[in-house]
Amino acid sequence: MDFRSDTVTQPTQAMRQAMANAPVGDDVYGDDPTVNELEAWAAERHGFEAALFTSSGTQANLLGLMAHCERGDEYLCGQQAHNYKYEAGGAAVLGSIQPQPLENNPDGTLDFDKLRAAIKPDDSHFARTKLLSLENTINGKVLPLSYMAEAREFCDHHKLGLHLDGARAYNAAVALNVDIKEIAQYFDSMTVCLSKGLAAPIGSLLMGSKEFIAKARRLRKMVGGGMRQAGILAAAGKLALTDQVNQLEIDHKNAKTLAVKLSQLPGFHVNPDFVQTNLVFAKLDSNIDIHTIAEKLRSDGILISPGNPVRFATHKDISENDINHLVEKLKNHLS
Repeated sequence: MDFRSDTVTQPTQAMRQAMANAPVGDDVYGDDPTVNELEAWAAERHGFEAALFTSSGTQANLLGLMAHCERGDEYLCGQQAHNYKYEAGGAAVLGSIQPQPLENNPDGTLDFDKLRAAIKPDDSHFARTKLLSLENTINGKVLPLSYMAEAREFCDHHKLGLHLDGARAYNAAVALNVDIKEIAQYFDSMTVCLSKGLAAPIGSLLMGSKEFIAKARRLRKMVGGGMRQAGILAAAGKLALTDQVNQLEIDHKNAKTLAVKLSQLPGFHVNPDFVQTNLVFAKLDSNIDIHTIAEKLRSDGILISPGNPVRFATHKDISENDINHLVEKLKNHLS
């Protein structure tokens, strides 16, 4: 039982069969029919002109930032943004793009007054502010449609591009009970991770205009992301976006169940009302040695990522019975 992340999901049997039988070609030459079909289908499905299949969400975000910004440009984002905090500084290192992070509000949003103040004047002393990058979901929290609409107006007014790190955008759409296009419509570009809760083994998509994706495709080659017979992977990616979306609702329900049960453990502080999707964060009392507990759980066949707060992720390979088993083992190790 692996509660560390939804990235640990195993591909479905249908995915394995589709991968084995996928027609393939050399994608760098543009000859892979399965990749081409996924990109064309995904672009239309999300309301964009074009899409690019990439090896990871980190790569998709990097290409998106580099396609929007030139050397010496700047993008605005949250302090908790994955493409700022958890992607090895790639935009700065590889794109010479300056991140300007601002503190996220408790609900994951960014304050527009603070964003406005962070935009640099048109002056040779400053980096050129070109882009606002949002993330939905962020730490399991869902940005409301009204907030994204306001972000679109903000960027239009200030002549900024608007990018969405949508690694878990389908979790957001399921939580909001809307079609994914209701989220995508506000953004100039968007990423979607296929290998988290949607259960594909590898891959993410970057979507935008034809011109934007053409630039990103060239950059993908530059950073070593040009894959050859990648249709084997794209076949699973298509099923992730068609067959696996309904599973996310079950994951969200299981996360709520887990939150309720964790909140009843001594020294674990969780508010189930704050759990919106498939991620549960538990703040621990200082006397709890979560690292020792994690080692004991590992010997029980249960994996968690120790920390304070400790994050638990639900996904298709975690059942309600697994949750009950985890909580019982935690009770034993806390006593």
